Order: sequence, then structure tokens, then C-alpha cells
Amino acid sequence: MSISIKDIAKRANVSPSTVSRALNNRPRISDETKKQIQALAKEMGYVPSAIARNLVGQRSATIGIAIADFLNPFYSDIIAGIEDIAIANNYYVFVSSFYRDKQRELALLNTFYERRLAGIIVAGSVMDDEYLSFPHIDAMPAVLINCPSHPFSVSADKVLGARLVVEHLIELGHRRIAHVRHAHNYETAQLRLTSYKDTLSQHGITVDDRYIVAGDERFTGGVRAVDQLLALPEQPTAIFCFNDMTAVGVINALLKKGIDVPQDISVVGFDGLDIASFYHPALTTVQQPTYQIGCESAKMLLGLIEGKKNIKARIIESQLIVRESTAPPRAE
Repeated sequence: MSISIKDIAKRANVSPSTVSRALNNRPRISDETKKQIQALAKEMGYVPSAIARNLVGQRSATIGIAIADFLNPFYSDIIAGIEDIAIANNYYVFVSSFYRDKQRELALLNTFYERRLAGIIVAGSVMDDEYLSFPHIDAMPAVLINCPSHPFSVSADKVLGARLVVEHLIELGHRRIAHVRHAHNYETAQLRLTSYKDTLSQHGITVDDRYIVAGDERFTGGVRAVDQLLALPEQPTAIFCFNDMTAVGVINALLKKGIDVPQDISVVGFDGLDIASFYHPALTTVQQPTYQIGCESAKMLLGLIEGKKNIKARIIESQLIVRESTAPPRAE
């Protein structure tokens, strides 16, 4: 059982405020009383709370990491990159998730601020540019991941990634290319969707909204999307998915219905998760440099904490990795 200031106060027969002054070397208390209380605290095994110290002092040497979803493996390498840079610069990290819920994200930010964190990195925000008006942003700088419109952000090039996917499928001969988008219209989802549409139009292919269906960035969203797409009069010959987890859900659903991937329908993911190369068929996907994004976002945040000027948003190039889940469409 941990010892509190109230426990020490009761034992010393003084007020908790007197104990607090003694333990923090505050004035308005005699040196003799201060020494007695400090000795008693040591005897009782009192361990001061880092959070409590931060609340009354300067900001801590801790960086907060807020991610959209602990269940999504996309964030693991990002966290690893942030942590490596933070530790190398004598900072600790505190990680929590808000599960794409705006109110939870806002509550988490306020909690980070109350604990006087030095700064925060947010991946998968549903607030996006609202951070510019966050009331505590001067005291707790923020770097956003995959929100390129934000002035302090590090992002993979989603526009390039989506264009590479669509062009790859067009080069294979596909014309009925579906897109399983994210259900919410936050920035990173919109960038993929807009690039998908623009690339189709640039190659003279009419954008058919029936081929655009919503997923939830998990396996289940891919399964539901397949039911919608296969119900169309003309089924797609290729499906471009919001992320790799969605793509795995799509492939599973297709195979269970007796539809071969890629001979009947090609499938492409987005993220470059480890599962993409080990899955069968091995998944064609857009490789996002997640570890590098984590490292660069941590470096950017440390620069903001140190008051450096001329810090600008960074966009890091994505890469298309072609594997076994894409092939030319069957001749009709």
C-alpha cells in the first residue's frame, strides 16, 4: 500500500499542507519541522508522485502519443520510431488511444495537458486542423501524423500512394476499379479518395460512385464491402482498399465465395503491414515508411519544445510494393 501525504500528516499530527511544504522545501515552515517531516516520510517509505510534481512545477520530460486505435498494427512502428528518438534525447513516452472518437481525443489532450507533458504526437486524428485553436497548444506543442495540412505534421504521401495503385491496376488492364474507403471523411481518407478519382479521370475512366463503398479500416469492413460490390450488375475486376486490414478482409470474403484472387478480382491494400507479405496471396500494397514517420515526428516535436523556428510540415514518399494479389483481368 502506497504512503500518501495525508498518512504522513496524520502520523506527524500536522496538516497535509504543512507536509507538502516540508517535502517540497517551501517557505512558511521552520527548518526543524521540515527536517522532522522529511525524516518521517523516509521512514514510512513515501514515494513522491511524478504527476503531482508536474502539476505544481514545470512541464515534464514526457511526450504524449495519442493514436487512433491500439488494435491497428499500423501504429506499432510509428510508436517505436517516436520512442527511439525520445529515449535518445532523455524523454519518456506515454501512449494512449482515442479509437477515432472526437470527444475521447479531446479528453485525452486535456489529460495530457493536466499532467504537464512537454508535447504530444497524434496519429490518426479526427480533429485535424482544430489543433490550431486548441487552448493549450502554446504550452504543449503538437505534431500530427498524416495530416499534411497542419503546419507541424509528418505524413506519408497518400496522394502519390493512391495514384500508384490506380495506375498499376490500369496498366494491368483493369477499368472497373472499386475503392473501399474509410467511413469518415477525415483528411487522410479524403486524400486517398480524391487521388483515386483524379487518377481514373486522367486516364479517361468515368468515376462510378457505385464502386466506392465504405469500410471501417478493419477486417470486418472489408467483408461488408465485398457483399455490396458483388451485388452490382457489373462487378469490379479490382478493389483498392483503404488499408491492409481492409484488404485482408476483402480477400477472405472473396475466397469464401469461391472467387479467386487475383485471377477473378485483384486486391490492393495500403500501409505495408508485415502481414501483407506473409498473407496468401501476398498482398500488393502501398508501403508507408512508418518507422521513419515516427522518428521524424519525434524530431519535429523536440524542435518545437526547444523553441526552434522555421519548422515545416514534411511529406515522405510512399512506395508501391507489387506482389501476388494483382493480375490482369480475365478476358471477357
